[in-house]
Amino acid sequence: MEIRRFRNRDADEVAQLIAHTLRISNSKDYPEKYIQMNIDTHSSEVIVERAEQGHFYVACHGERIIGCGCIAPYWGSVTESILLTIFVLPEYQGNGVGRKIIETLEQDEFFFRAKRIEIPASLTAVDFYRKMGYAFKNGAEQPEDRLLYRLEKFR
Repeated sequence: MEIRRFRNRDADEVAQLIAHTLRISNSKDYPEKYIQMNIDTHSSEVIVERAEQGHFYVACHGERIIGCGCIAPYWGSVTESILLTIFVLPEYQGNGVGRKIIETLEQDEFFFRAKRIEIPASLTAVDFYRKMGYAFKNGAEQPEDRLLYRLEKFR
């Protein structure tokens, strides 16, 4: 497995990866309407925009993109960053791909310059992020609107 920076030509494959992962991995925790809304908001165009605003990485197995993740300034802050768009194809989950993506994001300059890093965690992935050292923001152990947890890590 190799992790490299996103290239604009990866956008369609990344959008398909996200849609597939949402339909398979997240469908047990979310209704179809919410899954479709997330798919719609992770189009190829949105992925390219996100890569322009932050540092977007892809995990590859050979030529196939099997995972992705992004780190960006949190609302333009220099002292806070946010992890976004972290997905791993279902058939590769549980094999260390997600861990490697997080470790890569945590070696990025946006991580090192930040005092606080936030991640909006799905119901599906909250336990994974907690194992990676992220804690509930302000101790709030309940998801916002029953949809996402706000997690954070301080450096």
